[in-house]
Amino acid sequence: MGRVIIPEIEAILDKEFKVLDHGYVILVDYMGGDESIVQAARVSYGKGTKKLSDDRGLIRYLMRHDHTTPFEMVELKFHCKMPIFVAREWIRHRTANVNEYSLRYSEPEGDFYIPEAGQIGFQSKDNKQGRSLQEVPEELKAKVQRYMKEISEEAFKKYQELNQAGIALRNAPRNLRDFQRCVGNRAEEVSEVAQRAGDGVADLLQAESGPRGLGLAE
Repeated sequence: MGRVIIPEIEAILDKEFKVLDHGYVILVDYMGGDESIVQAARVSYGKGTKKLSDDRGLIRYLMRHDHTTPFEMVELKFHCKMPIFVAREWIRHRTANVNEYSLRYSEPEGDFYIPEAGQIGFQSKDNKQGRSLQEVPEELKAKVQRYMKEISEEAFKKYQELNQAGIALRNAPRNLRDFQRCVGNRAEEVSEVAQRAGDGVADLLQAESGPRGLGLAE
């Protein structure tokens, strides 16, 4: 089987989709499609899939019964920019091969993620990874946004001051490197991810009580 060409994906290749305030997602390449999934499934299940005569029926059968391995035959490559804590969540779930914008060789850009008011919530008392659905008062939301903006701008200002003074922040002891990560609080990266693995993280982050930081899932 040659390279699978999917017209719907070809139409959006290299197009920038804005995410959150300063972020974006660009699909730069892909490998495989429905044909790749059903080919892998039929190799695996052999005669057991012959009664599922069409590709769509087989794919729905696999999804319905949570047979997810054939979906790993599809790979997607993205160029993304996102809040740094979101990038760490992405890596934490070990979903992708990643090459990230390096603050060892480049300067932080000075744009910071400030969440919209509707994305600010109380910590869930039952789920350490999630948020409570209890509504946060508007004045407290405004305070969160103001503090995040003030802290980010002040940290970035001091980072620039030390950097211009010649302090080796990029190769410094850990406490100074952590300071650098604080001010460089956005990550830009190229990620190659199996479709199924990416879907799993998207499902987690789309949950109403979930982290929702990724924004890519929205």
